Amino acid sequence: MKRTHLEADWNDVAVEHINIDSVNEWMWRKRQTGLSWVQIKNVLRTMQRVLSAFSKDRKPPFSQQGLAIPDRDKLQMKIHSRDAVSFSWPQTKQIVVQLRKMQLDDRRKDQYATLFLLASASGLRFGELAALRLNDIDFKAKTVRVDESSDQRSAGKVGPCKNVAAYRTVLLADAEGHEVMKALKRYLNRERPSGLVFHSRSGSPLLETNVLHDGLHPALKALSLPKAGMHAFRHGCNRRWELAGINPAVLRQQMGHSSATMTARYTGEIPMALVRTAFSSKNGNKIVVLENMENEVAA
Repeated sequence: MKRTHLEADWNDVAVEHINIDSVNEWMWRKRQTGLSWVQIKNVLRTMQRVLSAFSKDRKPPFSQQGLAIPDRDKLQMKIHSRDAVSFSWPQTKQIVVQLRKMQLDDRRKDQYATLFLLASASGLRFGELAALRLNDIDFKAKTVRVDESSDQRSAGKVGPCKNVAAYRTVLLADAEGHEVMKALKRYLNRERPSGLVFHSRSGSPLLETNVLHDGLHPALKALSLPKAGMHAFRHGCNRRWELAGINPAVLRQQMGHSSATMTARYTGEIPMALVRTAFSSKNGNKIVVLENMENEVAA
């Protein structure tokens, strides 16, 4: 979709004529054809990356902050963003169980299962997972170091991280972290990789499209879970840590976010079941006692 809209509309436009005014004009034409604001913004992000690569200062000629999107539509976009798919730790384990039932070779089953568990327990981005090396994992300290990332737009080429905040060491000290460290150790003992922890048969970094097509999406379909990408594990990890009461500054560092706003955005709308659990853990039997008293009064 992005290539269709970009090449069809911008191929013959000189770079010096691309500014926020021309972008806004294009944006409204696309909106009238039925393209959603989210789709439009995704196309423009791709456009910004392409233009940045060819500019002298590596900066795009326009900012998304200057897009003329009505306030009402901006509000609706923020509301919809709260509904982003988020896989909890129990759901991740369900996905892994289903994965092992699928028609995949044992190597890929082990690899994908460990990948999903680590993604859910650590909150790492897929590019960070695909660039992990053996010396990034410290089993004794229960940490995973992130100092490289795989660029999925360049056939998985390993290079710098997304931003300064992405360079971090993630501590896996909770129950989920302990469990995934055991799973990771078993996987490495079987796989015995010499470089990257997760790699293709040729030794190159994994491609997310292959992982989704071969492993995650078929498992989600079989479980009747919403279709989503690897980022759903990251969303779930962020939510789990926040609900566990992790200090906001620590949470932001663990996730590799550059701002508290981004961390809050990842939590999304908390399901009512988790809201009830949070109240129960705070008040114990008090809620039950109050409900009983109210029922007795009503009777």
